Amino acid sequence: MNKKNKQILLVSPRGFCAGVTRAVDVVLETLKTYGSPVYVKHEIVHNKYVIKDLEQKGTIFIEDVENVPSDRPLIFSAHGVSKKIVHQSKNNKSIVIDATCPLVTKVHVQARKFYEEDIKIILIGHRNHPEVEGTMGQLPEGSIYLVEKISDIDKLDFNRDDRIGFITQTTLSIDDTNSIILELRRRFPNIKSSPKEDICYATTNRQNAIKAHASKCDSFIVIGSENSSNSNRLVEVAINSGCKNAHLLEDASKLNLEEYNKANIIGISSGASVPDILVEEVVDKFEEHFNIKIEHAIYGEENVSFKLPKELRK
Repeated sequence: MNKKNKQILLVSPRGFCAGVTRAVDVVLETLKTYGSPVYVKHEIVHNKYVIKDLEQKGTIFIEDVENVPSDRPLIFSAHGVSKKIVHQSKNNKSIVIDATCPLVTKVHVQARKFYEEDIKIILIGHRNHPEVEGTMGQLPEGSIYLVEKISDIDKLDFNRDDRIGFITQTTLSIDDTNSIILELRRRFPNIKSSPKEDICYATTNRQNAIKAHASKCDSFIVIGSENSSNSNRLVEVAINSGCKNAHLLEDASKLNLEEYNKANIIGISSGASVPDILVEEVVDKFEEHFNIKIEHAIYGEENVSFKLPKELRK
């Protein structure tokens, strides 16, 4: 039987960003240094494959830090945690290691600066996302006003001339966020922002790469977990950039090849917490059933890296 011809457009940058690489390395180094088990507050990153792999190596993921024995290390996830969690942990535990992405920490620092300058703070982000909970928890309750969409701006009880500043979650849609920022600037002409963009370089690069190539594709696959904010945004970007048949895929086991019988060009990328083996396995599955030609669509290089926390540096 002749296999159908398909072209796969492998879009990059994709996969692990510097913050995720650092967070996973923090867990592995902590296991090496202190043995198992090691406890992590929340999933270290939002990817099921990574979580399962770390669990098999002796990592226990918890939500309540009270459940951690005082003689075992506790790690904060890449998404960051509130001040309340930090204080709780330090009161209860002997070893606390912070794997918060430095770019999330930068947003925390900016929030505190605004607060100290008596500036009212707006956070653009998704309610209940751990990064948003961690950022809002840097300051006393009620200090930060959450805006998820443009209509939320109507609910702000601010005057045009109030001293206001905004910060954002690091993994948002660039276009959606820019629309909200434009409306905030229209209503509050003197509004302040972080000196540097809060949406992180990896989110920006992955969205721009997909924007540049999605319209050439009949179908687009973003590999990533359902609870990954940045992966979900990539699917939206692919759809908004001209590929209506775009969706999120956990891994190759969830791939239904029949859905791609009529697609000639299939775009593939992955979220910032996805190991490349998951992309390789999806490509392998396509190769078993179709005659595949792979083209690499590269949109700029990434060479960012972050040091491990000082407790783990040799």
